[in-house]
Amino acid sequence: MSGYYKVPTPVNEPVKAYLPGSKERKELKAELERQSNQIVTIPLIIGGKEVYTENYKEVVMPHEHKHVIARYCVAGKAELRMAISAAMNAKEKWANMPFEQRCAIFLKAAEIISGPSRAKLNAATMLGQSKTVVQAEIDSACELCDFLRFNAYYAQGIYEQQPNQSKNVWNRNEYRPLDGFVMAITPFNFTAIACNLPYSPALMGNTVIWKPSSTAVLSNYYVMQALMQAGLPSGVINFIPSRGTDVSKYVLTDKNLAGFHFTGSTEVFQNVWKLVGNNIHRYRNYPRLVGETGGKDFVFVHASANVNAVVAALVRGSFEYQGQKCSAASRAYIPASLWGEVKEKMLNIIKGLKQGDVRDFTTFLSAVIDKNSFENLVKYIDDAKISGDCELLCGGYDGSKGYFIYPTVIQAFKPDYVTMTTELFGPVLTVYVYDDKDLDKTLKLCDTSSPYALTGSIFADDREAVLYMERKLVNAAGNFYINDKPTGAVVSQQPFGGSRASGTNDKAGSYLNLLRWVSPRTIKESFVSPTDIEYPYMEEK
Repeated sequence: MSGYYKVPTPVNEPVKAYLPGSKERKELKAELERQSNQIVTIPLIIGGKEVYTENYKEVVMPHEHKHVIARYCVAGKAELRMAISAAMNAKEKWANMPFEQRCAIFLKAAEIISGPSRAKLNAATMLGQSKTVVQAEIDSACELCDFLRFNAYYAQGIYEQQPNQSKNVWNRNEYRPLDGFVMAITPFNFTAIACNLPYSPALMGNTVIWKPSSTAVLSNYYVMQALMQAGLPSGVINFIPSRGTDVSKYVLTDKNLAGFHFTGSTEVFQNVWKLVGNNIHRYRNYPRLVGETGGKDFVFVHASANVNAVVAALVRGSFEYQGQKCSAASRAYIPASLWGEVKEKMLNIIKGLKQGDVRDFTTFLSAVIDKNSFENLVKYIDDAKISGDCELLCGGYDGSKGYFIYPTVIQAFKPDYVTMTTELFGPVLTVYVYDDKDLDKTLKLCDTSSPYALTGSIFADDREAVLYMERKLVNAAGNFYINDKPTGAVVSQQPFGGSRASGTNDKAGSYLNLLRWVSPRTIKESFVSPTDIEYPYMEEK
């Protein structure tokens, strides 16, 4: 039996408030306590089966870095080769599964995650990635479910796109999955992105090998469990925590590589691009390379801006989740006429921000993800303390118990000071104060000082200034905000992605991204086939 099935029209998952006395607060507190007092052993999942290796690594709480909450198996050459075989073996059956059946799996996963598994996934994200309750809720509950639901809806729209017809002919477009497997490498900072990168290609009929970030394995494992609970067939997504160098050596050079879905550093993505280029003669197809690779995101303030709105955007945009968002505000251009008031109000608010353990729901921010990140940020803060090219207005660090970088604000006296141009991925905001009359010059600095073009925001109450700045910064950000912070993109409302060194701008959370995971076939069927070879013009009379 068959019919024309329509995917349920999605709406954005409501954000729970976790107010004192609420049911969700009580459930989450209990789950945080439970997970804090256990050590989970995480296997590889290859071909639907748990695979254990002798090589283990630990998962710790960044805000309490001696507290181990999980140990995970690490895949090597043999397991990576197994994953490739599992993906290729599952490919035909999965590609031939009707779209509504594939959809049903992922729509069911959304209900599992938003319902019975909500507290479990949020707690794992909080403990393993040091997210506060609100940051975990909007990520591992709401955005994750939005990806699952809206992508199914967008995929239906793609399949509906069909060519024009002519007499005696039926023209059809078939949206096939790619010819091979897709490799997905996912980041630590968003559990939702970690799900979306393997899920998007799988929804379109591809089989996937998924390498989660080593610092987000616990929450990602629970995502994988939810997908399997929803009925995901064996081998469609293979979960393989592993070393990046091994993935490059054994997976990204395989002849069946059809696509690469990535969120992470620009350096890694560029190296993968080179690797694929150097091996292009080996592949059965030209692999699709889709990546989002970070940013040096800006807030540009006009003299007509509302100071209180600017201050709120700088504090939230820079310091929520410790500045560990690809979209986090890390550089600001503020006119001299407003700087005194902005500085005073911003520093006063920062003094009152509470930083600590995410299990304390009164915290505003917690620790950065690991020792490498901590030490990198310490270096820049220490340099700022002694540099004559800037002034450290507030900030610091303490790594004794957790990887705590305090909210840090640096005033740069030169527009090309290192923290104005380098992606730091931490709670560090650098401000450059410009003379009001130098608006044009400073807009050009904003556009050209960084190789990235991910997110940015402008603040102005003067509408002509808004229009002017919007046009001057047209290529500076793939997600552009007017009188708002440059973070917080919502699936279906602000499709996310940037260009230049920020990636391929394929807009996660939209049909544009899904198009990258199909290889269309055009079919022409003639109902009345021609039976002669002559054309009317060939007649003499």
